[in-house]
Amino acid sequence: METTISVRIDPHVHSEGSYDGREPVELILEHASEIGLDGVVVTDHDTIEESRRAAELAPEFDLIGIPGVEVSTKAGHLLAIGVEECPPKGQSFAETVSYIRDLGGIAITPHPFQRTRHGVRKRNLSDCDGIEVYNSMLFTGYRNRRAHKFAERRDYPKIGASDAHYLPNIGRAVTEIHVDESEVSFTEETVDGDRLIDAIREGNTTIHGKRTPIHKSARQYAIGASKKSLYLLTSQLPFLPTIPSAFDQ
Repeated sequence: METTISVRIDPHVHSEGSYDGREPVELILEHASEIGLDGVVVTDHDTIEESRRAAELAPEFDLIGIPGVEVSTKAGHLLAIGVEECPPKGQSFAETVSYIRDLGGIAITPHPFQRTRHGVRKRNLSDCDGIEVYNSMLFTGYRNRRAHKFAERRDYPKIGASDAHYLPNIGRAVTEIHVDESEVSFTEETVDGDRLIDAIREGNTTIHGKRTPIHKSARQYAIGASKKSLYLLTSQLPFLPTIPSAFDQ
């Protein structure tokens, strides 16, 4: 007898461990549980400490724990989901994908083609394990539609995510993952992060999402732009540290 269990996760969320995040992981987990999610993946920029802690704490909130990180590659950002260590930043896209797979995780391309958000350009997007086809931080939705068409034509697994940097945005876009099992004893409680990683890799997903209010998206874009401007300034000045260091590749 084949049994299908579906779980809903938000696989792209930032905590206070990220230079552009603000929320403690305990609040993220509590909020995710309250709004009915089965899990979240904290994917801070080029650091994984808070994500590992979130994965460890997740069962206390009746959530599935999956660690991850958003890695800065030479071509743009890349989500490493299901890894316990942070891949080195500043490597090529292909090298980073290979590194993530060696760690047992999956490499998902977030907000592709969006240059203002360090999205990977089409010419650099070769082999990966999935495409983020719905990112709730959108203005017109054009890039999401383009990402969806790209994934469809090349048969890439699809995910949706909030890309939340503060609490109210968590869960605005989620990935529903379908796990098939033939074991009679299979129950929702037996679903763990490894099973979900395998199901995403196989493309057993459904996307649910709604746009983040435009004024909130604009605020997040403005904060990101100001941080990038600060980086460009401090990176050219001698005897000063580069701020934020996560931009420094």
